[in-house]
Amino acid sequence: MDGTGPARRITERTAAAAAALRERTGVAPCLATVLVGEDPASVTYVRMKRARCAKAGIEPRHLALPAGVSTAELVDRVGELSADPAVHGILLQHPVGPHIDERAAFEAIAPAKDVDGVTMHSFAAMGFGLPGFASCTPGGILRLLDEYQVDLRGKHAVVVGRSAILGKPAGMLLLGRDATVTYCHSRTRDLRAIVREADVLVAAVGRARFLTGEDIKPGAVVIDAGYNEGNVGDVDFESARTRASLITPVPGGVGPMTIAVLLAQTVEAATRQLATA
Repeated sequence: MDGTGPARRITERTAAAAAALRERTGVAPCLATVLVGEDPASVTYVRMKRARCAKAGIEPRHLALPAGVSTAELVDRVGELSADPAVHGILLQHPVGPHIDERAAFEAIAPAKDVDGVTMHSFAAMGFGLPGFASCTPGGILRLLDEYQVDLRGKHAVVVGRSAILGKPAGMLLLGRDATVTYCHSRTRDLRAIVREADVLVAAVGRARFLTGEDIKPGAVVIDAGYNEGNVGDVDFESARTRASLITPVPGGVGPMTIAVLLAQTVEAATRQLATA
């Protein structure tokens, strides 16, 4: 399941929508990225997202804060962006450091600007199927499944991982499409036996090649949402591809879709805010 082609098409539509919005209102959509510290991977991710913004007609704004910033100061700075009418979306790059209350920082993002889908408001909206912004990686996964016309109704979907911005929302979105969802995690008994029952598998455990071909039900759809050192996912691609009907590569699968959804939701946020301004 190649994510680069669908992501490119989403971004092209997003760029057209951004251009139309700017022509209509004179305002370009603006995404503010917030980076704490200088973690090399985080610096690279933010730089890439800002570059993609520029190509899609989205104005990138960047706030770089020192690694030692306090929770209170980070919350204040994010709150300032939330109150700024020129900013339409906010992305707080995580992790932010063990000394910071990450949840408090996320909750400083106004729901209308939570284009990364990380606040409790967005989580509730995903759970209840209400309008809001999806967490970008789970949202990208659903769009990729749609692109490949995977019918989720009645399918047994197994999500390996329970993070608040990936595993949990992925399961809720799959449930909203009438899949029967099982969550697995580090305390799950007979985890691999459960995984072998999955019609649709979402691997989001954060361990390189944790699952292999022996763990895959023949004909299953495999979504590898992991990204580990060495550019490898949570699933051993070569062994799993012989059993799966569809499988995402790493890189080039879920990753491009995540960024495409972030850009699309930024333009959507700008459109809503400018319509009520």
